Amino acid sequence: MSKGFFNVPIPSCEPVKNYAPGSKERKEVLDQYQKMFNNTIDIPMYIGEKEVFTNDKRNITPPHDHKNVVGTFNYGGEKEVNDAIEAALKARKKWGNMSWEHRASIFLKAADLLAGPFRAKMNASTMISQSKNVYQAEIDAACELIDFFKFNVQYMTQLYKEQPESSKGIWNRMEHRPLEGFIFAITPFNFTSICANLCAAPAMLGNVIVWKPADTQVYSANVIMELFKAAGLPDGVINMITVDGPTAGDIIFKHSDFSGLHFTGSTGVFRHLWKEIGTNIDKYKTYPRIVGETGGKDFIIAHKSSTAAEVATAISRGAFEYQGQKCSAASRAYIPSNIWEEVKSQIINDVNNFKMGSPDNPSNFINAVISEVSFDKITSYIDYAKDSDEAEIIAGGNYDKSVGYFVQPTIIVTTNPYFKSMCEEIFGPVITIYIYEENKWEETLKIVDNTSEYALTGAIFSVDRYAVETACRILENAAGNFYINDKPTGAVVSQQPFGGARGSGTNDKAGSILNLLRWVSPRTIKENFVPPTDYRYPFLGE
Repeated sequence: MSKGFFNVPIPSCEPVKNYAPGSKERKEVLDQYQKMFNNTIDIPMYIGEKEVFTNDKRNITPPHDHKNVVGTFNYGGEKEVNDAIEAALKARKKWGNMSWEHRASIFLKAADLLAGPFRAKMNASTMISQSKNVYQAEIDAACELIDFFKFNVQYMTQLYKEQPESSKGIWNRMEHRPLEGFIFAITPFNFTSICANLCAAPAMLGNVIVWKPADTQVYSANVIMELFKAAGLPDGVINMITVDGPTAGDIIFKHSDFSGLHFTGSTGVFRHLWKEIGTNIDKYKTYPRIVGETGGKDFIIAHKSSTAAEVATAISRGAFEYQGQKCSAASRAYIPSNIWEEVKSQIINDVNNFKMGSPDNPSNFINAVISEVSFDKITSYIDYAKDSDEAEIIAGGNYDKSVGYFVQPTIIVTTNPYFKSMCEEIFGPVITIYIYEENKWEETLKIVDNTSEYALTGAIFSVDRYAVETACRILENAAGNFYINDKPTGAVVSQQPFGGARGSGTNDKAGSILNLLRWVSPRTIKENFVPPTDYRYPFLGE
């Protein structure tokens, strides 16, 4: 029972360590990497108080060295899905009734544990299983997740503080209840922080979770569960299952206590799940909340007034950091003819200077793509461009999966603004560039707006403020995260709340109070201190 209203520690964004040669953090994470890489682990499912092992063991292999097995994870089926739901619902009443400050304390502790003793292990696990270089892992698995925990606690207090007005003799109050049932979290491989936050944000507000991580992220997902346990999260609040998607969906989306979907993944899968929920809508106690962040075909467009070096750097970083496997990664660019040659020279030089290899060598800017399926998809677009009369590959274009799933960063230049690789999501280190006539700014902006079904991120470059204003107007609905003179990646919790619309999702903005609002059910309470004793109103008098 709460006995006061408590101010939580004022959050600030976690400083990003630089991992410079000779630094303490560099040695610590590389030592941890080698320790984990050269040992094996058997990862269970976490269901209630149990760690569940099965006879169906699936290998975990790093994308950059797919012959090396660093562990196994245990695959389940219908029983484990049902057990996870039962465990979540069993935990729900006690967890939902816990005073908010105690729930907050768990996640604040998780943040400090991650900033300290868990930092190297979380980063190393992300480097190994998701093939991120040390700096990308630091930004994602450590800093962004710490920020999610700390700022969401602040947003939770703001949410609870927001109260209605009261007139004389009346006390009006608002309480924000957890949803009535359980939430299903489906998370992607590419951001460890997103995976944890899709579980933690609803849980912080008193909800209980059944979590299905991507098979290719289970290695770092296990560290997330270890972190939650170390922070004191009660058993059953977050249950991690590794099962086939359709098997889980067939049970969860028909369950009467299903109350919400927190999803990050592909647009096609999200639309399919939405249909499933709609088909089963009459089975549920409540209308489920559906929150999803999906695909992107993110753009960079430069005005003729732009500085070529700034545009080129935005392309090199925005398109190729983490091998382009960010839903925000630049995948198409529109460059005016007057600065093209200068931009072209720099981006070709950049690509030719990128070092590619294993994350255990911090000098490698480029690592492997996540899987053979992803490798084959990405390289099919490269081969398509090689065979097309409408495209030319000016840098990269090579690939090799003999040791790891390595795709050289590739720049395609096309004469067709609606070329296949300008329109379709690739999710890899490939960017396609269209050169437009330098005075056709507005015409090209309209092409940018109607080329893709997505609307996640986008960037414009211009020194001319009138051109910036025009772009902001024409591209109003083209990106949920819009950047002026910056690359379209790298959103920071509390600074650039993340999410897009159109085919890119429900735009509920992770990293802001807007997302938390989706995981509560408000109840308005009116208390009348002096109730009337006569039905007659004054207007009824003779």
